[in-house]
Amino acid sequence: MGATTLGALIGGAIDAMSGDDDSVADGALYGAITANVLKAVVPVVATWAIGWGVLKGLEAAGEAISRKVTQ
Repeated sequence: MGATTLGALIGGAIDAMSGDDDSVADGALYGAITANVLKAVVPVVATWAIGWGVLKGLEAAGEAISRKVTQ
């Protein structure tokens, strides 16, 4: 089952639980859109976080090497 389909099912179920209206189509639509947005955003955020971690690690290693050299 694809992420879009799963998002639509979850969005429709959440909308149905709210009881505001009889149609779950708008919740399914929001769920499908959210699933597609997350498919694009999550890899970008994960790549950024890994890159940030690598930069911080390199910075710490550079400082440690610099301290060793100056002693």
